[in-house]
Amino acid sequence: MSQRTNMATTADHDHAPSHSVFGFWLYLMTDCIIFASLFAVFAVMQNQFAGGPTGKDLFDIPGVAMETAVLLLSSITYGFAMVAAHSKRNAQVLVWLAITFVLGATFLYFELHEFAHLIAEGAGPDRSAFLSAFFTLVATHGLHVTLGMVWMIVLMVQVAKAKDGLGERELRRLTCLSLFWHFLDIVWICVFSFVYLASVI
Repeated sequence: MSQRTNMATTADHDHAPSHSVFGFWLYLMTDCIIFASLFAVFAVMQNQFAGGPTGKDLFDIPGVAMETAVLLLSSITYGFAMVAAHSKRNAQVLVWLAITFVLGATFLYFELHEFAHLIAEGAGPDRSAFLSAFFTLVATHGLHVTLGMVWMIVLMVQVAKAKDGLGERELRRLTCLSLFWHFLDIVWICVFSFVYLASVI
C-alpha cells in the first residue's frame, strides 16, 4: 500500500505543471533589457571615432554575413533536434544537437578571429568609444553563445542517459535552451543590421 502511494505521488509530481518555462521567459526579458542597453550605448557612441578607423574601414561584411548564416543555420538544426525530441528519438536528438554545437563553435571562431584581426590592426576596444561599444556588445553576445553551448553539452549528456525515452523534464529543458538559442539568433540579426550594416552605409 505504501509503495503504491509513493508511486502515485511520484507520478503526480512528474505530471505537475511546471513554471520553469514561464520563469525562463522572464529571464529572457532581463536579457532583452541588457542587450537593449548595449544597443543604446552603441547608438550614442557609433560616431565617436576619436580620429580612429570607422566601421566602413574595419568591417568585412561578406565575412560577417557568413558568420550570420552559420548562426541562423544552427537555429534550424536545433529545430530539427526539437522535432526529434517530441518524437522520442534520442539518437537523432543527439545528432542534431551535436551539429548545432559545431555550428555554434564555428560562429565563435569567426567572432574571435575578427576580434584578433581588429586588435592586431590597432583597433582594439581602447582605441575609441565606438570600438569600446562595439566590442562590449558583440562580446556579450558571444559570451551568451558560449554559455548556450555549455548548456547544450549538459543536455546532451542527459539525453544520452535517458534510456527509456525523453520525459517531460528533459523536453522542458530542451525547450528552454531552444528559446535561449533562438533569442540569440534574433539579437545577432539586430547586431548584423544595426551595428555592421549601418556602420558601413
